[in-house]
Formats: sequence, structure tokens, C-alpha cells
Amino acid sequence: MSMPDYKEEDFLQLAGIQHFNFCRRQWALIHIEQQWEENSRTLEGSYVHEIADQPLLREKRRDKLVVRALPIHSRRLGISGVCDVVEFIRDSQGVALAGEEGRFLPYPVEYKRGKPKKDQSDRSQLVAQLLCLEEMLACELSAGYFFYNEIKHRVEVTVTQEDREHVAAALQEMHHYFQRKHTPRAKTGPHCQSCSLHRICLPEMLERRSVAGYIESRLNE
Repeated sequence: MSMPDYKEEDFLQLAGIQHFNFCRRQWALIHIEQQWEENSRTLEGSYVHEIADQPLLREKRRDKLVVRALPIHSRRLGISGVCDVVEFIRDSQGVALAGEEGRFLPYPVEYKRGKPKKDQSDRSQLVAQLLCLEEMLACELSAGYFFYNEIKHRVEVTVTQEDREHVAAALQEMHHYFQRKHTPRAKTGPHCQSCSLHRICLPEMLERRSVAGYIESRLNE
């Protein structure tokens, strides 16, 4: 999908794509209306990321270089953010790194509070990180990893062309909403009960017909 290069001041937060795929209204409330409310899940998630995001920590293990809290961006997608961890693995098909001998391929590792989800919200965030690394380092990548704190297990994610197209389309839609300052209506479901913005969003109220709407419909009968 062809997309324009965005100016830095128009960059969206990369992590927002996880919110967007979970619920477009949640994303808009956070990233357009600047509303936020903590719950036990968000607090635990913040703690997990604090463990991983240590920008002064850089480890070298034989053919692996581990960099934490690495800033990333993509002008093509119009996003910027931070990778929890990027593992640079020595590979003849990789890229040269300043101060290091040989060539390396980067693999993003995203830390998550819980366990693998059935939807694509987490996956899209990892794919967006991979696309940023490809653009910044002029290389081709095929996989990344999640580390799920609840199960203490790492999961490899192979990135497909469909993943790439899905992320590009989602980001294009996000930019469209952001430029219009538009907050979509809620699509209610079981996920609403676990949302940290439930008390702000009030999805049950949005489902109800307003008094004004009722009066207008009666007048038009």
C-alpha cells in the first residue's frame, strides 16, 4: 500500500496501534482527547515495561547484542515509539552497526503483561516495530518476539505480507481520525469490561437512544 512520507510533527505514537485494534474509541479517547485512567492491568503492564525499558543497559552475548528501550520511527507510516528490547543477531545478510564487527539483523522483543491474545491487537504493535526497524536500517526482516510475563514464555511471530498490509491500513485510518479529531462510537462487547476507560467511555449509555433522538423521531412521524 502506497503511503506518503509524514513530517515528524505529524507522527502518531506507535503503541497506539494496539489500542486502535482493541477498540477505535479507546484509542481516540487516549490519543485524541488525552484521557486516561489506570486499572490493575495497566499498572501491571507498566511495571513489566519498566523492567525491560532500561536505555542505559546494553548487553553483548557472543553473536547477540541486546539493546533496551531503543527509539524507533517510520516516516512512511508516520509513527514513532520505543522498542522494549531489540536483539541484534550476527548474520551475513544483516547490516553493519557502529562500533561492532560483522553484520547483524535486528529482532524486536515486546514485553506483555498477560498471555497471548486471540485478537490481532498485540501482533500489530510488533509488526509496526519491525517495519520501523526495516526502514531505519534498510534491511528486510521476517520475525519478532513477544515475552508474556504471566506465562513467563517467549513466542516467536512470523510476519506476513498480510500483517504488513493490515498495519499500514490501520495507521492510515488512525491518521485520518487524528487529523479530523474524530472519536468513533464504541462497538460494545465483552472487551468493554476489561477496558481501563470504561468509566469514561460509558459504552452502555452510548447504546441507549437519546431523549432528543426519541423526540425528533416522534415529531417526524
